[in-house]
Amino acid sequence: MSPKNVIFKKMAKDKSVGVYMAKRDFVDRVDSVEPVDGVILVDPEVLKGKKAFVQLSCTFRYGREDMDVMGIAFRREIYIAIRQVYPPIQDREQSTHTKMQGKLLRKLGDNAFPFFFEFPDNLPCSVGLQPGPNDSGKQCVVEFEVKAFSAESQEAKVRKRSTVHLMIRKLQYAPENSGTAPSVKTSREFVMSDKPLHLEASLDKEIYYHGEPINVCVNVTNSSNKNVKNIIVSVDQVATVVLYSNDSYVRAVALEESGDAVAAGASLKKVYTLTPLLVCNRERRGIALDGKLKHEDTNLASSSIVKEGVLKEVLGILVSYRVMVKLIIGGILGSSEVGVELPLKLMHPKPDLVRESELEEEMVFEEFKRSYMKGMADDEEEGNVSTGDAAS
Repeated sequence: MSPKNVIFKKMAKDKSVGVYMAKRDFVDRVDSVEPVDGVILVDPEVLKGKKAFVQLSCTFRYGREDMDVMGIAFRREIYIAIRQVYPPIQDREQSTHTKMQGKLLRKLGDNAFPFFFEFPDNLPCSVGLQPGPNDSGKQCVVEFEVKAFSAESQEAKVRKRSTVHLMIRKLQYAPENSGTAPSVKTSREFVMSDKPLHLEASLDKEIYYHGEPINVCVNVTNSSNKNVKNIIVSVDQVATVVLYSNDSYVRAVALEESGDAVAAGASLKKVYTLTPLLVCNRERRGIALDGKLKHEDTNLASSSIVKEGVLKEVLGILVSYRVMVKLIIGGILGSSEVGVELPLKLMHPKPDLVRESELEEEMVFEEFKRSYMKGMADDEEEGNVSTGDAAS
């Protein structure tokens, strides 16, 4: 049985427009981003002289839509671009950019028209902060959407029955060239102690894939007269909301309180293994997740890699990871800490590229359903919606 290409499709309720796309994930390679392309199918009889448009947007939401603090809007269009696809402004051959579009046009017939968007290089990736168990409404999230609609003009009001919404994702994958494996050391001197305590920690590489164990090598040389009562090792996620608030959320997504002790004059060398996983952090509010398209289709957010020269303020939510190693030191007046941190990147491996030969294989059409992160619901009620403009 030959392999098949899955084509995602979604039709407006009134059947005036439909969208067909060969993928939902688009890769940001830092210096360039995969373009968004697909095909719009129209029904001229239902359109009755109206035009058909397609829109690509990037939206940042911060808090529930019914929240309003000191007049600050919590929803902002970071980017929006609109193209007219019907009646076509140029012929189909000129506006067809990919082989898959060409194949879809041949399959769908004369009422199908291609669309194509280039991403700007300063947009964030798809990411959101996980809501708590009792939270409701749309949470803090950066999301991308392709929207097709029919209307008298681009600025006219649009009925929801004449609109198709498709969630897509902009993702980054681990770069092929990894940096130097992180390593750090520190020494601490204590009052009434002739010699210091030395702590050294290292990782075996800089980039780890989601689900991969992280080995942390810890070396303690305790030449002091103090006792190390415990060694705590954690992988921390730091999610910074750089649009509006600059809030930072620091969460330990993997933690080991080892109970290991190092007496005065003794030493310890040990490798601690931690594996940060979403399954262990499901109910924790504020954990950053990669954008999702269906119920279980996500993971802890990947590390953000920012192109040099891009203003971080427009990037919505930036995510980074670090390993923290803390020594708990016993004392007469209470405990103290000696600690170090090691930066790392947590990402997906780069997927295999689609072979050109696959374009000749059979296409299978699959309904494209929209779903939000936990606590979010699609708004299907009837009414008028505006195409909207980019916020200043």
